[in-house]
Amino acid sequence: MDKLSLTRRAFVTSASAFGLVGASGLALPYYSRANQRPAFTHGVQSGDVDATSGMVWTRTDRPARVMYEVSTTESFANATRLAPLDTAPASDYTVKRLLTDLASDQDIFYRMVAADLSDINAVSEPIIGRFRTAPSSKRDVRFAWSGDTAGQGWGIDETGMKTYSTIAKHTPDFFLHSGDTIYADGALRDEVDLPGGGKWKNVVMLDGKRKVAETLDEYRDQWKYNMMDKHVLALSAICPTFYQWDDHEVLNNWSDSKDLSKDDRYKEKSIHVLAARAARAFHEMTTIRYEPSEPGRVYRKISHGPLLDVFFLDMRSYRGPNGANLDETLTPKSRMIGEEQSKWLKRELANSKATWKVIAADMPLSLVVWDDAAKKAGFEAVSNNDNGKPKGRELEFADVLRFIKTAGITNTVWLTADVHYTAAHYYNPDKAQFQDFNPFWEFVSGPIHAGTFGPNDLDMTFGPELKFIKAPTAEQGQNLPPSAGLQFFGLVDISGATEQLTVRLMDRDDNELYKVTLDPVRSA
Repeated sequence: MDKLSLTRRAFVTSASAFGLVGASGLALPYYSRANQRPAFTHGVQSGDVDATSGMVWTRTDRPARVMYEVSTTESFANATRLAPLDTAPASDYTVKRLLTDLASDQDIFYRMVAADLSDINAVSEPIIGRFRTAPSSKRDVRFAWSGDTAGQGWGIDETGMKTYSTIAKHTPDFFLHSGDTIYADGALRDEVDLPGGGKWKNVVMLDGKRKVAETLDEYRDQWKYNMMDKHVLALSAICPTFYQWDDHEVLNNWSDSKDLSKDDRYKEKSIHVLAARAARAFHEMTTIRYEPSEPGRVYRKISHGPLLDVFFLDMRSYRGPNGANLDETLTPKSRMIGEEQSKWLKRELANSKATWKVIAADMPLSLVVWDDAAKKAGFEAVSNNDNGKPKGRELEFADVLRFIKTAGITNTVWLTADVHYTAAHYYNPDKAQFQDFNPFWEFVSGPIHAGTFGPNDLDMTFGPELKFIKAPTAEQGQNLPPSAGLQFFGLVDISGATEQLTVRLMDRDDNELYKVTLDPVRSA
C-alpha cells in the first residue's frame, strides 16, 4: 500500500483537495471576469468504481456545459476528452457520468470545466478529482466504512466533520457509507446547549436545514449541507464513496405504512410523496449507478478485484410495516429486503468468485432497534427481542444464512452502522436458537458525525457473541456531540499475499479500538 499511499497523498497536496481547484491545460476560449463565470458549487465525487469504470459527479451554479478530461497522470498529459454534458434546473444543476474503458489498478484523474450556456465564452476554473480502479490481480486492498452524518442537531461546527478527514489519512481504495447519509428529518439550530455547560455552534447553516425536508429542494439541501464541510469535500476529491441508504434519507423509521397525520412538523402527510422526493435527491446528489431494469434501485454488487465483492443491501425500500415482528411465516408483510432482492443476493453470492464477500447492510442483524424507543414498542430492524426461533423479519435472514451454508459459500462478513456506536459480533450457531448456518462476523461502526447512542440489547436468535463494544456510559448519557470524541469508522485491509482480512474499529482521533484478523476458508 506504500506506493499507492504516496501517490494519493501527493495528489491531495498538488491538487489542493481542500480547495478542489487545479491548474488546467484545457484550450479555453478565454477567462471572463470572475463574477460572470460559472462555478462548481459542491466539489466533486466519484463512486461505484470497479476494474474498468467509475461514476463521477459535480454541480454547477447555473445551466452550464461541463467539459471532461480523463487521464492516468496528474499532469493530464495525453488526456482523453469526452463529450460534454449539460446541467439544468431540472436536476438542480447536478451532473454525473460513468467513465468507462479504464485500465484496472490505475490512478484515474478527471478534470472538469464549465461553460455558461447563456454565454459559452464564460468559463469556470477547472476542478479535479481522482480515484483508483479496482485491481484485476491480487494486491492489498483497503477500504473504510461508517454511517450517520449530521444527525441529532450536530451540524458543521468550527472543527467540522473531522472523521472524514481521519479516514482520508488512511488513503482507502473506497469509503462505504452505510446509510443515514443525511438527516432529512433533523432540523438544525444555530446553537445547542451542551451537557455540563458550553454551546455547540453550527457555524455553517442552510435555510433548508432549519426544518424537516418536505419539498424536493429541501431534500437536495440536506445533501448540499454535508458538501459544505471541508473534510467531506477533501475525502470526496481523492476517494470513491459507495452509497447505500437507510431511514433518515427520508425520515425516521419510515416504511410504506408510516403515518404522519399527527406529526405537526410535516405539512406533506404522504410518506409516498416524501420518499419519492427523497429518492430523487439521493440519486441526483450521489454517484450511485443507474440500474435500467429498476431505475432508483439501491441494492447492487460492486466487484473490487479477485479478493473482494461488496453486496449492498436495501433494507428500507421493500420492507413491510414496522410492528410486532412476530409472524410465524414469511410473507410480504414480514419481509425486510423483499423476495426479489433476496433472490438476487443468493444468486450473486453463489456466483461470486471473490475470496471475501462483504455484505453491506444498512441495519444490524441482531441488535434490538425499537420503532418507538420511548415506549419500547414495535421493531425497526431485523430482531424482535424474543431470543427464540426466527419470526417476522428474522425468517428472511434465516433463509439467507441457511442458503449461504447449503450452497457452500465461504468468507462472508457483514458490515453495518445505524445504531451510533461501534461493536464486533461473532455469530455462533452453537449459541443460537436457529443453528442452520456457518459462523460469521458482523462489525458495526458509526456515527461518522452525529449523536452517539447505545448500547442496544442483543437478540440471541442467531447466537451473536459480543466481542467488542464502545458506546456511551450511563454517566455520559445519550446523544453525545461529535466533540465528545465517540465518532467511529472501520477499516478493512485484505492482504494480497495471504488473503487474510483484518478489521480495525477506529475513533475520529484515529485511535485503534479493536482489531481482528480473519483467515480465509480455502476451497479444497
